[in-house]
Amino acid sequence: MAESILVLGASGFIGRRLCEALADDGFDVVAATRRPVSFDDPRIRSTFGTFDTPQQFAALLEDCRLVVHAASSSTPGSSASDPLSELSANLQPTLALLDAVQHRPDVPLIYISSGGTLYGDHAMPPYSEGTLPAPRSFYGAAKASAEMFISAWASQSGGSVTILRPSNVYGPGQHSRSGFGVVPAAFGCVMTGTPFTIIGDGQSVRDYLYIDDFVAACRLSLHAPVRQGVATFNVASGHAVPLSTLLDAIDQVTGTPLQRIHVPSRAVDVRNVTLDCSLLQKTLGWHADTDLHRGLEQTWRWISTLQ
Repeated sequence: MAESILVLGASGFIGRRLCEALADDGFDVVAATRRPVSFDDPRIRSTFGTFDTPQQFAALLEDCRLVVHAASSSTPGSSASDPLSELSANLQPTLALLDAVQHRPDVPLIYISSGGTLYGDHAMPPYSEGTLPAPRSFYGAAKASAEMFISAWASQSGGSVTILRPSNVYGPGQHSRSGFGVVPAAFGCVMTGTPFTIIGDGQSVRDYLYIDDFVAACRLSLHAPVRQGVATFNVASGHAVPLSTLLDAIDQVTGTPLQRIHVPSRAVDVRNVTLDCSLLQKTLGWHADTDLHRGLEQTWRWISTLQ
């Protein structure tokens, strides 16, 4: 298992899809999760635990050539009333991992951060990687903090880190959960015939990135030459749209007009999250291949099979 890749957060939407893609590429994968999860591919070995102490990572790291940190168990909305939860849900596993790799600069790290919650409203979009973080949610603050801790580890140890800041990732495999993903939530409302709740006036602008395009960015990052220090990249489709436009597109894909109700906006919500991903395009040659309509069609086709 010397060529294994450790994926932290492997039971999540992005983590699970990434494990499957890496196995398809011929890698052995150690899928670290907080609950027991099974995978069909024999190349994927699942292990579960709290992963909040360095000891839990130590044995796994002996067999791994690279770590992908995709673990996160909260959302901007869920963190709003419980900032302490970010310590246990997101920061503690990150710090435990860094403690375990303090003397392992030979193990590159890819960290899945957040492009949608990091930048805030203080600057004019589109936001580049050089835009100073100004998160409005505790979730975004935890992501920014994790980036700083990871960068400090790289500086102290001479390690190599790639930080990916994706926009709103969606696609097949993403189940509808409260607060996790507007696309599956809207499709879920279509399936059940219930109204979709719009927070605010429906004109908040977001970029929606298809899962396969994001996984492609992860693959390119994994195969890029290892360089000491931190490389940070936004990952987005490049075509941000208002929420109302997204919902109109979902109406077209499903053929069923979505019932919509409005509630007041929240203090954690950012009005416009448009990301500049030209650095990733120039550095690794990445670009998004899936436009919004085709991505929604493929997602709806998958969701329809769950009936």
